[in-house]
Amino acid sequence: MKEYAKLCLALKASVIFKNVLRDKAVNALIKLLDSKNENTEEFVLLYSDFVSALYEKSDNLTKYINEILQNDDNAYVKSCAAGHASPYLKEAAEHELESFAALADIKSIDIKKHCESGIFLPEWENGGIDIVKEYKQKISSVGTTGYGIYARYKMFLFKDGEIVPVKYPDPQRLSQMSGYENERQKVIDNTLALINGRPCSNILLYGDAGSGKSSTVKAVVNEYYGMGLRLIEVKKNQLYSLPDILERLADNPLKFIIFIDDLSFSSSDGDFSALKAILEGGAAGKAGNTVIYATSNRRNLVRESFGDRDGDDIHIQDTVQEIMSLSARFGLKITFSRPDKDLYLSIVENLSLQYNIHINKDELFKSAEAFALRNGGRSPRAAKQFIEYLASRENL
Repeated sequence: MKEYAKLCLALKASVIFKNVLRDKAVNALIKLLDSKNENTEEFVLLYSDFVSALYEKSDNLTKYINEILQNDDNAYVKSCAAGHASPYLKEAAEHELESFAALADIKSIDIKKHCESGIFLPEWENGGIDIVKEYKQKISSVGTTGYGIYARYKMFLFKDGEIVPVKYPDPQRLSQMSGYENERQKVIDNTLALINGRPCSNILLYGDAGSGKSSTVKAVVNEYYGMGLRLIEVKKNQLYSLPDILERLADNPLKFIIFIDDLSFSSSDGDFSALKAILEGGAAGKAGNTVIYATSNRRNLVRESFGDRDGDDIHIQDTVQEIMSLSARFGLKITFSRPDKDLYLSIVENLSLQYNIHINKDELFKSAEAFALRNGGRSPRAAKQFIEYLASRENL
């Protein structure tokens, strides 16, 4: 199709948005536009290949291409995020955006007129978005919206050497939590300091199981995601990768919580050395856009046995003190203790309102206490499990 030859050539010359050309649907559309249309069968195959790829995600070509451009991780958006985009990058990006906007505006009716087969060919929608304007708005707010995978997701895992998104993160919100207001406020205040570029601390949240330590961290991320906050969860056996992770994030305009859940070590565990080096601010210390939040059921993060005090270490006392003092290297330590009866029942009552549980208060509290007794004692987790149990019965 000769009228699209110049556009296809301009798109193939893309430098900034080179990765967009590798998208399945975009690649199929360019092949279709670039075809010589020598026979009907070839055209139909190219047409169906493109529409099939498009329909996998959308039936609106403009919105589809806009989303790919918005999420593309390229040199231009990275340099804009770092505050030093060169005029060459900017000029290239602007020209390429115009080309992709023209591609996104191509209508199915204009393509179908080249086919004389008389068979049905499915169509697609266009419009609804100004691609160039949308991208400029993205660049202006990249500090809070992020780019690449960080623009699409809020929580991540470190897996097989890569930072991968959690597609269905814990939806816990601060408004859904009750009790431990003072403890949560400390986490909130520290997190807001991180977001606003003020001095902030690494936090150790320790206390009884089920007291809401992990839920607090995730709820804070859900609350302040729109302000540029993200979470990356790192397992204990991945702590040796912390310097690499922090280096990858150093130039990112977003703010990151490096989350280590259920942290503890044995006295012979070498993994704590990697964390210790980061907490102490060594040569591979964390950047200003990251903070470490760890949860533990133990205040002393290293499990020590009496046998550890013996052995052949000449300076055994120094060794013991080093491994036992890891928790002291967190700037802020917050205790989540097991709730007493009044706090536990208060949490139960608040959750019953959220879940629209209609039951006599005396009966509710009596059943809640019995549930806790059968399930390891009072805790916010036990309260939530109890209320969810009641909710499931009401919905029967």
